[in-house]
Amino acid sequence: MKRVILSMAVVAAMISTSCKNETKQAEDVADTTTVASEEIAMTDATFGVRGNCGMCKSTIETAANGVEGVASANWDVDKKKIDVTFDESKTDLMAIHQAIAASGYDTEKVVGNLEAYEKLPGCCHYDHEMAMNQTGEVKAEDHSGHDH
Repeated sequence: MKRVILSMAVVAAMISTSCKNETKQAEDVADTTTVASEEIAMTDATFGVRGNCGMCKSTIETAANGVEGVASANWDVDKKKIDVTFDESKTDLMAIHQAIAASGYDTEKVVGNLEAYEKLPGCCHYDHEMAMNQTGEVKAEDHSGHDH
């Protein structure tokens, strides 16, 4: 009789341990799913921003990176465009446009704040008609002397 009770206790302990391991595995899967969904929330975008120089680059990138949820921002001086990566669960593209415009720079969607623009160094006072978000091909055509 003692053997039967002891056998039952051993079987119960094995089942209990097995259930705990399955629960732990399920928790590990849940953690992996959470990480994956966070990665999915990241969005890449490119849009035009007017500016002239390295000081413009610093101000534009600082403004974009100051928006909560922006992971990276890189403004291309030659092409007049910015590449941003952001968490769409924390911000949206328009908030990034508005932050850059607040620092004095025109974007494709928002006109730069005039007071902020006037406070920029002289080298940063850009042509308000300047083309934005240029590709290498368009820039090469512009250098050919043709007026597009």
